[in-house]
Amino acid sequence: MYQSRSPLIIYANFQSGLAVSLTAQDALDRWAEQASREIWLARPGDVLVTPVPLSQSFQRYAEDLMAIPYGSVAVVTASPVPGAPFAEAVRRSGHLRALRGWCAARPDSRLLPLALDAATVALAARLGVPVAPYGPRGVSWQAQVTAARLNTKSGFRTVAAELDIPVPPGVSCGRAELDTVLAAMLARHERVVVKADRAAGGYGLHYVSRAETFPHGLAGPGGWVVEQRVDVVRSVSVQAEVLPTGPRVLFHGEMRLAEGSWTGYASPLGGLADALTQRLDVWASALGRHLGERGYLGTFGIDAVVDPRGRLFATESNVRRTATTAPHAMAARLGGAAGQGETAWAVGRGSPRVPHAFSRTVNLLRKEGMAWSRERGEGVVLYRQATPGGLTLPYAVLAPDRERLDELEARLREIMRFGTRP
Repeated sequence: MYQSRSPLIIYANFQSGLAVSLTAQDALDRWAEQASREIWLARPGDVLVTPVPLSQSFQRYAEDLMAIPYGSVAVVTASPVPGAPFAEAVRRSGHLRALRGWCAARPDSRLLPLALDAATVALAARLGVPVAPYGPRGVSWQAQVTAARLNTKSGFRTVAAELDIPVPPGVSCGRAELDTVLAAMLARHERVVVKADRAAGGYGLHYVSRAETFPHGLAGPGGWVVEQRVDVVRSVSVQAEVLPTGPRVLFHGEMRLAEGSWTGYASPLGGLADALTQRLDVWASALGRHLGERGYLGTFGIDAVVDPRGRLFATESNVRRTATTAPHAMAARLGGAAGQGETAWAVGRGSPRVPHAFSRTVNLLRKEGMAWSRERGEGVVLYRQATPGGLTLPYAVLAPDRERLDELEARLREIMRFGTRP
């Protein structure tokens, strides 16, 4: 994705108010557990700044698959500060001076954040480095405001209307109007979705029907969106990036969801009409131009749903690096090393009947012939650390095409006996 060989500080700032409010501490802490996946963006000499420690076994495993020396990526851990952006955690951790020294010794280094928020731009200035992929002129205030706006549901709906991107029927409102808007929407639609303006990964979403009562205790400050709940056949997305030369589509995929919560992803899309995929590309190009005109550079995505009539509706934009960015980079990197062109990939998680330690899981996959093999150009990668206790196993599957990908994932579920634990 970023072709420059300039050294990077890969900044896993999951603690950001860009996707959800900084008061949503439980959600932010859960997402921070995924920070180990960011290592797949690293090259020798880079630094990964993470809110959770990386185990030696996982780091050794990842660097071995990437064919780089163990320890050639420096890892800096800064424990999150509740209610504060990740930059505050870095400041309090005592690592700021060392990072400034590292940057001073590498004048061409850059800071690559997960989310482009004001605290990150300020941190880059303190370190004396530009934010990737921006140049020395820095990140304009307009770019920051645009990123913040397009990570809200209401902001995306407004821009989508300007760009002729269809969205489900809905209304944006403040907390004071929420009850009235909800009643009016339920009078027109049997089922609706109530979304906090900053909601992501299932957090801040409430599904309500005429027979149900909205859980008022869950409603917090800030804006809200009430939308008609569309009957969903498939949940899809397009991921793209804004370059100085304009927008470029990176990949498409299908999201796996459970009650609005993200549980996995598979790419490329299979079985979707070419016309719908082309429509996703048109939307991404339009939104990418909108972002670029306002100074934004970097990755973004559009999530969408397909209804039973085959209609496509956009539901949100994510103007940041998402849960698919690092796995896509990993698939491209490992697949490229195996001499493959486009690599099909999927990420997911399961609950093994018998939880294993990380090293035992790796050995089991190798014994079963399921571990990633450069020679075969397919296999399973443990792309991030498991949750504490190993009760949930995150995994990635790479294959030459979607058909083989589905076969390997089914075999993995058999071997690990997912979903059978009492």
